[in-house]
Amino acid sequence: MTVTHNCVLPNALRIPALTKLANKRIVLASASPRRLQILRQFGLDPEIVPSKFAEDLPHDEFSNVYEYPVATATEKAVEVYVRMVEENPDDPPSLVIAADTVVLTKIASAGSNIHDSLLPEVRPDILEKPQDKGDNLRMLLELNGYAIKSMDDRCIVHFHDSHISILEAYVDSEEGMDRAGGFALQERGAHLVSRVEGDFYNAVGFPGSAFFKWIGVLINEEDDFMDFDI
Repeated sequence: MTVTHNCVLPNALRIPALTKLANKRIVLASASPRRLQILRQFGLDPEIVPSKFAEDLPHDEFSNVYEYPVATATEKAVEVYVRMVEENPDDPPSLVIAADTVVLTKIASAGSNIHDSLLPEVRPDILEKPQDKGDNLRMLLELNGYAIKSMDDRCIVHFHDSHISILEAYVDSEEGMDRAGGFALQERGAHLVSRVEGDFYNAVGFPGSAFFKWIGVLINEEDDFMDFDI
């Protein structure tokens, strides 16, 4: 029995990237409502199959910190793809989308075109989700008055030099407990941020514009990209 899939929304722009994804089984390997919301805003409504990958790759095994989130996202996508193929080999996903967001406590030059000449050659510390309120406050104190990067499509988030009472109030809200770096830029965490250089959606959790541009590049470079029967 042939299963029909179409994750492209009716109001999506008629661009090559979305046209190519029409009638394909597209899966988001994440339970993040923020990533799903961003993809829907760009016209794609994928299936949700959260990855079971433990996300426990050792930070110190990566000489380049920018490789860490790429490796984690790759493991997420592979885990979901393999699991779905094993569960239903007759209806495998055409594309599995995975992402990993981390926050760096220092700005490092690593190929970004944002003020590279001003970025010191230091290894940033990686901040993921805080373990508890104390860890959340520690992260915010490290970021306070700082500029940070997200990657691999990268942007710089500039923080106010906020009073400790503001940081403590934010920690008590518990909003940042499940967010990389311990803050939610698109919600009350905006109190802590002065400005963003680069893709706002990337800082929120998924670089939608860069993703669809990348799909377009693959279409141009590979004539048979995703031209297969499932």
